[in-house]
Amino acid sequence: MVRVSSDDRAMAELFEGQRGRLTAVAHRMLGSRADAEDAVQEAWLRFARQDEASIDNLGGWLTTVVSRICIDTLRTRSAKPESPLDDRLDWIVAEDNDNAPERNAVLADSVGAALQIVLDTLTPDERLAFVLHDTFAVPFAEIGDIIGRSTDATKMLASRARRKVRGAQRPTDLRRQREVVDAFLAAAREGDFDGLMRVLDPDLIWRVHTPRGVIERHGSQELARHAERGQNARFTGRRVLVDGRPGMIAWRTNGVPIAVMRCTVVGGRITEVESITDPSRIAAMDLPARSA
Repeated sequence: MVRVSSDDRAMAELFEGQRGRLTAVAHRMLGSRADAEDAVQEAWLRFARQDEASIDNLGGWLTTVVSRICIDTLRTRSAKPESPLDDRLDWIVAEDNDNAPERNAVLADSVGAALQIVLDTLTPDERLAFVLHDTFAVPFAEIGDIIGRSTDATKMLASRARRKVRGAQRPTDLRRQREVVDAFLAAAREGDFDGLMRVLDPDLIWRVHTPRGVIERHGSQELARHAERGQNARFTGRRVLVDGRPGMIAWRTNGVPIAVMRCTVVGGRITEVESITDPSRIAAMDLPARSA
């Protein structure tokens, strides 16, 4: 039988007091709850091997350790991109209706999800500088020590990241984006191929998450043909809000949802569509009712 010393218990209690904050840091850095928990567990293993008396500032020490684990993970992702079929398909789908009473609360969550998408476009060092400073108030000097940069260089990284985030979150013509998605749905209901082609960008990327994996198609014609056939497929569809952007849900006539789509609209045309058709993933999603 392995005996747990009082010192071990004391260290565990100290760590547990920091776990919530560490998980929040790692989750915002990595965008994945599972990865965040792995990072925090690795930090615990390193802490358990450490002489507690040698640590002057426990919160700062643990934040540094978790941040370095996260930056290593992000750099590995940059060198070897992850499969799109990771656990970041937990889309937030909400009514896209200004009169929906629950819209504000759900939209707040959607904006958080949209921010995570923006963070994914930052370099690992930009992301760490922005998240640690702007979200968790870690001084630039400490962040610089983590990423091996001077304080001034770290400030510049955070400033560059901040501009990117603000630029991506700058209010856009959501009304126009809605009109484009509505035009797509109307053309699909009418089987209007030419109408579909008018709202789809010629270089459209269509990524579909199926039970067998991810299928990626390029060009507008295949999606237009697929949507055109929807006139005879006995399904209904309507616009919703997916991660803060206009999207769509399609249902069979028996009320079973068969697809959730997230759209990117640029210059009055849909440039990218990401669809989930995997029934198990759709079943796990909290979707609005078929009729609004």
